[in-house]
Amino acid sequence: MEENTRGHVPEEYEEYDYDRRPDAGKAMRGYRIVIILLSIILVALSALYYSIHRQQKIDNELLQADRDAIQNDLNGLMEDYDNLRVSNDTITASLNFERLRADSLMDRLKKERSWNLAKIREYQSQVKLLRSVAEGYVRQIDSLNTLNKKLINENITYRKEISTAQMRAEMAEEKAAELDNKVRAGSVIRARDIRLVPLNANSKEVTRVRNAARLRADFVLTANELAVPGGKTVYVRILSPDGYVLTTEEQPTFSFEGERLTYSASRDVDYQNEDLAVGIYYNSSGFTAGTYEVQLYCDGYLIGTSRIALR
Repeated sequence: MEENTRGHVPEEYEEYDYDRRPDAGKAMRGYRIVIILLSIILVALSALYYSIHRQQKIDNELLQADRDAIQNDLNGLMEDYDNLRVSNDTITASLNFERLRADSLMDRLKKERSWNLAKIREYQSQVKLLRSVAEGYVRQIDSLNTLNKKLINENITYRKEISTAQMRAEMAEEKAAELDNKVRAGSVIRARDIRLVPLNANSKEVTRVRNAARLRADFVLTANELAVPGGKTVYVRILSPDGYVLTTEEQPTFSFEGERLTYSASRDVDYQNEDLAVGIYYNSSGFTAGTYEVQLYCDGYLIGTSRIALR
């Protein structure tokens, strides 16, 4: 009985076969489905993470490209500001102010660490604004340059006209001066028929000059309608054969071409644009035979000269 008791296990205590339970198959299928779903979810999450990471990388690259583009555009804008040159002080001051704004924006751009689409748009907007201002200055400077060229051309034209007018005025002045000189030359009273007559103490002509007590210079002031009529002073210079001017002890002088000339004698006459016979006396003694020269002056001109031989 013991052996049967030890070796035999009651049927109701035999090991239970769970795999043979009615719901065992359903449970296993449920587990498999859960595992499959978790695997699918894991793959989807991995794909989503990769996609998000890849998109972030692309976005960062795009942001970097936009940042570089903004920086390049800003560099070009700053060069444009540097290249703008104008002599107008007001515009120059405004250009310097806008250039400082561009420098400040460039500093902010270089120091920026957190980039996003909103900041990109903000920087793009500011660069666009600066570009618009620069273009406005370019148009304003072009307008000023055009105006300056127009004014320069007009100034050149005016200068040419003024130069031409000045040339005409100078030519007219030269012609007037030339005509005036001709008139003045034409208005000079001339002396003709110049003679030198030796006289004795009784004013009688003598044939030998050594016997003379005085000399008389005879001449005719010619008629000239251009000459100014009225009182005239005629000076006579008598040069001896040895070339000395015969004069008195007082040695009187008159002005001629800026110099003072000694003269022998003078006479005041009333000239009325008609021939006028004149005689001027020089009193002295000790005359010698030879060739004498007679020079006549009036109104600052040498009006006649003659060389006369006396025995």
